[in-house]
Amino acid sequence: MEIMTGDGAAQPAGGASPFIKDSGVETFMADVIEASMEVPVIVDFWAPWCGPCKQLTPILEKVVNAAQGKVKLVKINIDENQQIAQQMQIQSIPMVYGFKQGRPADGFQGALPESQVRSFVEKLVGSEVKSPIEEAVEQALAAIEAEDFETAGAILAQVLQHEPENPFALAGLARVALADGDLENAAAFVERIAESDRSDPFVAGAISAVDLAGQTAGADTSAIEALLAAAEADPKNYQARFDLGMAYFAADQRQEAGQAMLDIIAADRTWNEEAARTQLLKFFEAWGPMDDASKAARRGLSSILFS
Repeated sequence: MEIMTGDGAAQPAGGASPFIKDSGVETFMADVIEASMEVPVIVDFWAPWCGPCKQLTPILEKVVNAAQGKVKLVKINIDENQQIAQQMQIQSIPMVYGFKQGRPADGFQGALPESQVRSFVEKLVGSEVKSPIEEAVEQALAAIEAEDFETAGAILAQVLQHEPENPFALAGLARVALADGDLENAAAFVERIAESDRSDPFVAGAISAVDLAGQTAGADTSAIEALLAAAEADPKNYQARFDLGMAYFAADQRQEAGQAMLDIIAADRTWNEEAARTQLLKFFEAWGPMDDASKAARRGLSSILFS
């Protein structure tokens, strides 16, 4: 697999790895003790008959490959290397040690989930370990933030080839589709996002953006003046002000959209089952927490709710 990032660099994965090797009595000194003087070395003690080993070793390989040379993995079959197992006082397997500067620095016993293995490796190497997929997604999301939707779309399309249900890629492509005015494809992307992945702020924001785009798809932005006049003529015509806020949203007049909802909340926060507050929260998700309109409206909402 290769993930091409925006600068054209290819990220390999799978196949033979220069960071992983099998070792034994004759090569242990060179592969582990001496090698750990340069980079940390993880030693995986395993055996063919060990069920948990078969679960753990692929995870170790995945995380070590993702580190791209910051750490190495050496696998020791204890059936073939009982002398090393005795010297290391291996009582049960899988047993994993992390070596630094020729000495064991950390370790764990048993088959851990990937998240804990990743934390173990990150602690050992002293930095965050990211897979090529994660790095590609981060670059794509940065491109979206910079409104470089063409670059983001190209990267995320490749990510989906390897991880078809990656929630960040799906949410990112929904954002790209919205930027192209393609609501149908945007909705199709968010529909594929698993329910368990929808709470992440970026993913939730994309879902809200698609939902709001659907609500305002038929909005007549030329009617803003008429809606504004109707709302000002009757301060209790909350529906007109609500529609005004949606029209502002459709026209990407964010400050005005937020203020329209704030005006309703300030006057009658329970109107239409708190519809204005609910819609405002969707605005926040769609715009993102760092957007100026989100910040301003959040301050306004806090002022109203806690006054």
